[in-house]
Amino acid sequence: MRFSRVGLNLYPLSGIDFPGIFILFAVLLFSLTVHEAAHAWSADRLGDPTARSLGRISLNPLVHIDPIGTVLFPLLAMVTNLGFIGWAKPVPVDVRRLRHARRDYVIVAAAGPASNLALAVIAALALRVLPVSPVTLGEPNVSVPIALVLGRVLLVNVLLAVFNMIPIPPLDGGNVIGGLLPRPIAYRFDTLIRPYGFLLLYALMLTGGLDYLIGPPRSFLLSILQ
Repeated sequence: MRFSRVGLNLYPLSGIDFPGIFILFAVLLFSLTVHEAAHAWSADRLGDPTARSLGRISLNPLVHIDPIGTVLFPLLAMVTNLGFIGWAKPVPVDVRRLRHARRDYVIVAAAGPASNLALAVIAALALRVLPVSPVTLGEPNVSVPIALVLGRVLLVNVLLAVFNMIPIPPLDGGNVIGGLLPRPIAYRFDTLIRPYGFLLLYALMLTGGLDYLIGPPRSFLLSILQ
């Protein structure tokens, strides 16, 4: 089965800042790559070698890129200052091959957001220990660009972690809920919600409801990490 589709509601840059867009896109691509590799690695460790056989346990972004969701939509959004939902190529997971299907289903689903949260923590720790020296005209200063990149890593990965834990399938949060609910309720939840998951997400995005869902946990995590 196709296990997850990764989403990101990112607040875009103001104006067309090509260096900034390049940095932001590179950070997003790296973060999505780690997210999908975490799904693939955890599924393999828990008994399903499907992702390994397809070469998805890799930090090579080329094996995870979706041309529309990873490249076209994000770049258009960054250039036009529109919010977007982006995704990487879903990692196929055969739940029947997991050793403990329902428990392992939850672990594999949570592995993606957990990997993004780990990247955010690493970026926050690096920002704490990085000495950022004042910018002096005519003198090289690498600390400021490094701090800028780390700040983007922190923001993007907090957004990815929070967004993907929204309990609407096919997001990871929806898959986690499906694995935790009692079987009859999980079946009804999946059959009623999953076919309309993306419609619900876009409705939330267009009405501003998405901000109310991700805003508080995002602000909470950033307040702790920063």
